[in-house]
Amino acid sequence: MNKKRSIVIDENTPLLMLAGPMFLELFLNTMLNNVDTLMLSHYDEYAVGAVGNANTIMFMMNILFNVIATATSVVVAQYLGAKLYEKMNMIYTLAIIVNLVIGIILSGVFCAANPFIMDFLHVSPQMRPYSMIYIYIVGGGGFLTAVFNVMLQILRCNGYTRIGMWVTFAINIVNIGGNYLFLYGPLSFLKMGVAGVAIATVTARLLAVMALIAFFYITKIGKIALRYLNPFPAKLLAKMIKIGLPTAGENLTYNLYQTTLLSFVNAMGNDAVNARAYCNSLISFAMIFSNACAMSTQIITGHLVGAGKSEEAYRRVFKTLRTSMPITIALAVINAILCRHTLRLFTGNQHIIALGQMIMIADIFVETGRCLNMTFVSSLKAAGAYIFPLIMGILCNWGLGLTTGYMAGVVLGAGVAGIYAGTATDECIRGLIVMSYWYRKKWLGKSVVDRTDVIIQDEGKNT
Repeated sequence: MNKKRSIVIDENTPLLMLAGPMFLELFLNTMLNNVDTLMLSHYDEYAVGAVGNANTIMFMMNILFNVIATATSVVVAQYLGAKLYEKMNMIYTLAIIVNLVIGIILSGVFCAANPFIMDFLHVSPQMRPYSMIYIYIVGGGGFLTAVFNVMLQILRCNGYTRIGMWVTFAINIVNIGGNYLFLYGPLSFLKMGVAGVAIATVTARLLAVMALIAFFYITKIGKIALRYLNPFPAKLLAKMIKIGLPTAGENLTYNLYQTTLLSFVNAMGNDAVNARAYCNSLISFAMIFSNACAMSTQIITGHLVGAGKSEEAYRRVFKTLRTSMPITIALAVINAILCRHTLRLFTGNQHIIALGQMIMIADIFVETGRCLNMTFVSSLKAAGAYIFPLIMGILCNWGLGLTTGYMAGVVLGAGVAGIYAGTATDECIRGLIVMSYWYRKKWLGKSVVDRTDVIIQDEGKNT
C-alpha cells in the first residue's frame, strides 16, 4: 500500500481534527434515532417502545460484531504507529472477511431466537408484533452492520474520520425519506408501519457499506483480496480474537445487564417503557461529545503506543478528560432543565413526562461516570490492556448497578428513576477505578505490536 495515503497521527495531532468529524457523525446518528422515534410516536405510540426493545437486542448483536471490529481498531492503529505498512492489506482483508462470516451466522441466529427474546424481555402483547418484525428485518440484515463497523474503524485509524460523518449524513437522508414513504407518503397505503421503517434502515446501511468500500479504494488506503490470506494468518486472527473477545465480553455483559434492567422497566408498565425510550433519545445528546473525544483519543493512543511513545500517550488521555468532562456534565444538566419541554416533542402524556424528569436528573450522575469510563476504557484498549475493563465491567455492572437499581427501582418503589440511579452508581465507581488503573500505568508493556517486526523492518531499511 502507499503509506502516504494514510494521515500521520502522533502526539501533535489536534484532538478536534479527529473528534470534530466523529462528533458530527455521532450527532447525526443521534438525530437519525430521534427522528425514527419522533416519526413512530406520531404513527403508533406502542411502536416506539417496541422498536426501543428491538434496538436493545440489535445493540447486543452489534457488540458481537465488534469482536473483530474493535480488535481491528487496536491492531491497525498500533501497526500504523509502528509503520509496519506491509502487513496492513492482510489485516484489512482478514478483518472484513471474518466479520462478514460472523455477521451472516449471527443474523440467522438472532432471527431464529426472536420468539425466545420476546419472552425473556417480557414484551407486552401490544408491542410484541412490532418488535418481532423489526428484529426479523433489521436483524436479518445485520451482516451489513458487521462489514460497516470494520470498514469504519479502518478509515478512522487511517485518519479519515470525516468519511463517517458524510456517510452518516447520507444515511439520515435515506432513512428519513424511507420512513416518510412508508409511514405518511406514497407507500403508506401498504400499512407496513414498523416493517417499512426497518426496510428503510437496512437500505440505508447497504448504501453506507458500498460508500465506505468505494472510499477505501478511491483513497488507495489499501486492498482487500483473498490472496492476502494465503497462507492464512492464523496467528494474527488469534491475536485479534484475543483482543476482541474481552472487549466484546465487557460490552456484552453491559448490554445483558441493561437488558435485565429493561425487563424490570417492562414490568412497570408501558408508560415506564416509553419514558425510558424517550429519555434515552435525549440522553444520547449528552454523551456524544465525550464519546467522540474518547474514540479520538483511542486512535491517537494506539498510534503512540505502537510507536513506543508511552509517556505521550499517558498525558494525552488526561488532557482529553479535562476537555470532555465539563462539557458532558453541562449538557446533562441542560437536558434535565429542559426535559419538561423537550419530552413534549414525543408525547403529551403527563405521567410519562413526570417519569422522564426524574430520569433526567439521575442521568446527570450517569453521564459523569460514563465520561470517565469511555475515556479511560477506550485508552486502555488502545494500549492493549483489554482484560481489566472486562473484569471491572462484570463486577460493577452486576455487583453495583443491578443490585442498586433493583433495590431503588423495585424494592423501594422509585420506579424507572431508581433503575437509572443504579446505573449511575455503576458508572461512577467503575469510572474512578479505571482512571486509577491508567494513572498507575498498569497498562505499560501490553502493546500488541511485536517489537521484533519493527526491528527487522528498521534493519531492512538500513541495508
